[in-house]
Amino acid sequence: MIKFRILIVDDDGDVTLTLKVGLEENGFAVDFFNDAKTALTNFKPHVYDIILIDVKMPTMNGFEFYKEIEKIDKNAKVGFITGFSVYYESLKQIFPEEDMCFFIKKPIEIDRLVERIQTEMMKS
Repeated sequence: MIKFRILIVDDDGDVTLTLKVGLEENGFAVDFFNDAKTALTNFKPHVYDIILIDVKMPTMNGFEFYKEIEKIDKNAKVGFITGFSVYYESLKQIFPEEDMCFFIKKPIEIDRLVERIQTEMMKS
């Protein structure tokens, strides 16, 4: 039984593959892209329960990607992923009470990510 459908957008192929495998082992259906523009071109609204987006990507950063997704699907729930503490703190200030966004700090432990996704989905 599939728990939730997740989209991961991160330019690091090792990160996306590791997250995909770990989440699928926990019953999630996972699609991923290593290029934000390709992900945006292929994005379909109302398909994913959660979209996990890396903040720092080369062709389009996570904030830009989020703004474009928001135009297509206003109800998209997004988790920003970052390995940089300064981004993490900035994100919390930019989106202090945003119900549709949450933040995940790298390195990511799959068990904690699974718990976080389940917690976020219970808010919906």
